[in-house]
Amino acid sequence: MDMPINTFKRALSRNEAQLGLWLGLANGYCAELAANAGFDWLLIDGEHAPNDLRSVLEQLQAVAPYPVQPIARPPVGDAALIKQYLDIGVQTLLVPMVDTAEQARQLVRATRYPPEGIRGVGSALARASRWNSIPGYLDRADEEVCLLVQIETQTGLENLDEIAAVEGVDGVFIGPADLSASLGHRGDPGHDDVQRAIEDGIARIQKANKAAGILSANKTLARRYLELGATFVAVGVDTSVLMNALKALAGEFKGDEAPATPSSSVY
Repeated sequence: MDMPINTFKRALSRNEAQLGLWLGLANGYCAELAANAGFDWLLIDGEHAPNDLRSVLEQLQAVAPYPVQPIARPPVGDAALIKQYLDIGVQTLLVPMVDTAEQARQLVRATRYPPEGIRGVGSALARASRWNSIPGYLDRADEEVCLLVQIETQTGLENLDEIAAVEGVDGVFIGPADLSASLGHRGDPGHDDVQRAIEDGIARIQKANKAAGILSANKTLARRYLELGATFVAVGVDTSVLMNALKALAGEFKGDEAPATPSSSVY
């Protein structure tokens, strides 16, 4: 059996824009629907959506037959949890709330086998190695791991250059919702102060020769970020897509006006 190739990581290294969708419905059948839609990547959210290890596994299995890269976001950058995510087959991780370069270095170590890192060796039990059916898995696994760290606070912005410079960090994702709150504009990621910080952040990430990422359901902002050189951009969230469509359908038959979506909404 061949080693699964991380096509997302390779696309980032070629500076090819990758469009994604956030998955919050925490269900394999819903994830497979999204995988069939044509996105380049899907983010399985373990931070804010009701996902656990088994539901993440279910979604990985559901999207596996499709030409889309699953990315998983754990609730926290814990080495033991990262080990479990990697063992069930996650190759790309998005870790939230990274504020310092030291945090980033510890995350790199958590995703690598010794001697470079501290990932525990349990490949006989791991879906990632197809239960030791992939020749040389332990020697090749590290090169297929893609680590994305999430900058979401004023402190993270202040330390962005040092974080982006950490070897083993493949990309830096700017979290506009939490960042707007940290900058004093909670619920308003479209505020001029927040947008200036985001645009400056994208430029600094590019200067470090790392991939820049962001999420925005606002189509104008999403296109703007792509124009600025953001490489991986999520353009929607499944829960919001479904909620908006359901409200519009109900309103159409009940004679209600279509619900308004805030122009600066992240989701």
